[in-house]
Amino acid sequence: MAAAAVLPERLQRREAERQQGVERQRQKKEAQVVKEERSEFFVAAFAREREAVEALLAAGLLEEAASRLQGLQKLLTESVRFLAPYEVRQGQEAVARLQGDLAARRQQLQPKKKFAFRALKKEAAPGSEPRPAEPARPAAAAPAPGHGPAEGEPGGPPLCGFSGAEDEELELGPAELLQRDVVLSELRGCRVRLRGNANTLRVRDCRGCTVLCGPVSTSVLVDGCRDCLLVLACQQLRTHRTRDSRFYVQVTSRAVIEDCTKVSFAPYAWSYPGIERDFESSGLDRNRNNWNLVDDFDWLATDKPSPNWSLIPEQERISCWD
Repeated sequence: MAAAAVLPERLQRREAERQQGVERQRQKKEAQVVKEERSEFFVAAFAREREAVEALLAAGLLEEAASRLQGLQKLLTESVRFLAPYEVRQGQEAVARLQGDLAARRQQLQPKKKFAFRALKKEAAPGSEPRPAEPARPAAAAPAPGHGPAEGEPGGPPLCGFSGAEDEELELGPAELLQRDVVLSELRGCRVRLRGNANTLRVRDCRGCTVLCGPVSTSVLVDGCRDCLLVLACQQLRTHRTRDSRFYVQVTSRAVIEDCTKVSFAPYAWSYPGIERDFESSGLDRNRNNWNLVDDFDWLATDKPSPNWSLIPEQERISCWD
């Protein structure tokens, strides 16, 4: 009798487990359908907005194009949680290309007299010796032969930044940075302070440098750097071919690394007089920071963390910068 009573109980338990499994599969399938529907909506909306930005750029309506481009970046940022990694990457590359196109069009249409650098060489008067540029503020220059622009970087000479300096204290202020596209390239052992609201920032082929940067309205690209300390606030952070570097970031989307090793992250911790005004100008949300969410495009395993990046322990984080 006891054995007969146990059998139905086992059958009931097995049936309950089977039904639970069926329910889990149903919920999983429904979630996948919702995810696919959201992905399809994003692809259509993103393509529509991208075409609108391209049309505005072609028509020379740069301010409208910049506004629509910010909306496109926001759409991508808010959709990251349900997109596949390759969709995120394609979206980021499209946004970076449009940012480069916008910067190039601004450069074409901007009068030369508005060029930002105080350290650029001036034309020498007839019969006089040319005056050298101020040595403590090296101006950005066109890439050296054999060095093409970094990914997402507009062609031609950068509008704002520094290149080729060594062991220098370098600084740009709000008037020089406001909605400009900034490039830092081939710096060695420099400390760079960017107090203001830039539009984009590219940090390329730097060694042993500290970069302290105010809020950047759109994207930051770090490429080919080593032994650097970077303090950055932006919508989108992409890091390529970089190693042995620390990042203190405020980023509204997930940071992306590729071909990187020994990079570590902590929350943004720099401040200076006027930074709140710069955050307001940039459009960044100070209450939204995904500093600890990093996508490694070289690490596809979902059950193990990437060995290429880590979080900086709280007791090791820098709090005083000046």
